[in-house]
Amino acid sequence: MLEKLQIVKQRFDEVSDLIIQPEIISDQKRYIQLNKEYKDLRVMMDKREEYLTIQNRIDEAEEIIKESGDDEMIEMAKMQMEEAKEKLPKLEEEIKFLLIPKDPEDAKNAVMEIRAGTGGDEASIFAGDLYRMYSKYCESKGWKVNTVDYSEGTSGGFKEIQFEVEGDDVYGILKFEAGVHRVQRVPQTETQGRVHTSAATVMVFPEAEEFDIEIDPKDVRIDYFCSSGPGGQSVNTTYSAVRLTHEPTGLVAQCQDQKSQHKNKEKAFKVLRSRLYDLELAKKQAEDAEKRGSMVTSGDRSAKIRTYNYPQGRVTDHRINLTLYDLSNIIDGDIQKIIDELQLVSNTEKLKEAGETF
Repeated sequence: MLEKLQIVKQRFDEVSDLIIQPEIISDQKRYIQLNKEYKDLRVMMDKREEYLTIQNRIDEAEEIIKESGDDEMIEMAKMQMEEAKEKLPKLEEEIKFLLIPKDPEDAKNAVMEIRAGTGGDEASIFAGDLYRMYSKYCESKGWKVNTVDYSEGTSGGFKEIQFEVEGDDVYGILKFEAGVHRVQRVPQTETQGRVHTSAATVMVFPEAEEFDIEIDPKDVRIDYFCSSGPGGQSVNTTYSAVRLTHEPTGLVAQCQDQKSQHKNKEKAFKVLRSRLYDLELAKKQAEDAEKRGSMVTSGDRSAKIRTYNYPQGRVTDHRINLTLYDLSNIIDGDIQKIIDELQLVSNTEKLKEAGETF
């Protein structure tokens, strides 16, 4: 393991030197990439320091036990060695996971889209519940949520809503949420008290930078229309809302959240870039998942991933057979325990795939 950490240290020293070079600073794409790599390597360097400190304590204790004639000193050294050896397995496990090659997409911001599926008005209400759940979760992480576009349901919630999430390692955490979410409960609109099953689809795209994907302006049709959402007097009087149609793929992105046409256009282009980037990524994810039989990132957007059962107060993630009887807290944004389990399974799969012996 020390050999591997030494290779990481060499790369850290190299990157530390590169990010202060004027030619790197002037190349935005390269500079951003190296900065992200520096942050990841810094975490590993801290763990390396911790690992070396523990190893030194063990070595010192062994030396005292071997050479000291003082019983009290030997007893203290034994305690020090025992304490250090107890910490070692957990730290080694953490380092193993850190040494798994990181997906470069994971550090990106994300664009999320929630669409009501089967279930009529109840599906729209559920889509609204999911939006609230993710908003609260993002708030707890200190991430920023910006609405891009939405269409409200007739009885509340949303037929669909798109929003951007900005923060650290957003896509790497939220990508596990992509798929079909089902709810089983008595809808507000149900008079007989029967439990219905409704669904909503969650899509998560890594936010694409301009240098990730280039869009030929000739391929995009731009339409301007009156905004229909909240926004005061300017709503329905100015053509501030923007719809972009990428003609080669038929993909559409629109934004009506801002009062300014320019800002809406900027946001819509950001979403369109992310959608086009995600098309390529989805193909790659599906190929990778097929190769390693992944349970948690299949690349299949139509897969039913989770059920929220209100009568039983339970949430079940079908990919890893995880059931938690904590529905009220989960729907209130406390989804970290589910994400932790999904990340653990994903990392364990990657570890097996790497077949590394540490």
